[in-house]
Amino acid sequence: MSDEKVYNFMGIAKPALALSVIMIIISIVSIATRGLSFGLDFTGGTLVEVEYAKAPQINDVRHQLEAHKYENFVVQKFGSDTSILVRLQQEHSESIGTEVVGALSANGEQVTLSRSEFVGSQVGEELREQGGLGLLLALGVIMLYIAFRFQFKFSVGAVMALVHDVIITVGMFSLFQWDFDLNVLAAVLAVIGYSLNDTIVVSDRVRENFRRLREETPIEIINISLTQTLSRTIVTGLTTLLVLVALFLFGGPALKGFSTALIIGIIVGTYSSIYVASNLLLIMNISKEDLMIPVKEGEGAELDERP
Repeated sequence: MSDEKVYNFMGIAKPALALSVIMIIISIVSIATRGLSFGLDFTGGTLVEVEYAKAPQINDVRHQLEAHKYENFVVQKFGSDTSILVRLQQEHSESIGTEVVGALSANGEQVTLSRSEFVGSQVGEELREQGGLGLLLALGVIMLYIAFRFQFKFSVGAVMALVHDVIITVGMFSLFQWDFDLNVLAAVLAVIGYSLNDTIVVSDRVRENFRRLREETPIEIINISLTQTLSRTIVTGLTTLLVLVALFLFGGPALKGFSTALIIGIIVGTYSSIYVASNLLLIMNISKEDLMIPVKEGEGAELDERP
């Protein structure tokens, strides 16, 4: 190792682990007691299609509905610019279409009712169960891949980091009762991919340094590896966050949940790559012997640093 400054990331490993445990407990308790505020994609509701005389602004339609005390709704254009779909998270009734038209035409707009009907959820109970099983299967495959690509202890750390990220991200939506819809679910899945990529980059450098450095302790090797990947982690994280903050501020209500989930997930995922995955390697007593390439008898050449 050169004279470059090495940051002592593992110097606060125990407090960081305690913070993770506390956050996971809070998230699990919140999910178990408060549940999630599922959006229309999960609960179903009433669909109202209206026709304007001239093309309206989507934000103006939302503001009018909010002014008339409507909550948990989705507004989108349907077909032409003058046709608007409103999905309401409430039971269907014969008068609800007329009520929505009345709210939207209160400012003098010419609005007519095209249809009003009940719509089922896009995500049924069976799909939720299949999605959960699929997620567990994906985690199992990831664990096998990393165990084959690196070493079993790395796979445990990587999978626990992913579970950590998902629980805390979903837990925040439960704790603050933000709407959880298909966009948020897609963001949670994207968080898994981002966090896994970050963890693999760190793991690759840790493995390389365990094979290259002969005198340093495991804690020193992990600190060196995290320092070497720090610039990449900061650049990747900040550039991604800049895009997501722009989506959060200017993307409108449709992208707010999606961008919020990704912002939380990327912050937590970056943290977990350092203080969950790497920390667990130390807890499981990772050593040079775990990663050394066996030398054939009579072979005197130096080992290749990479497999």
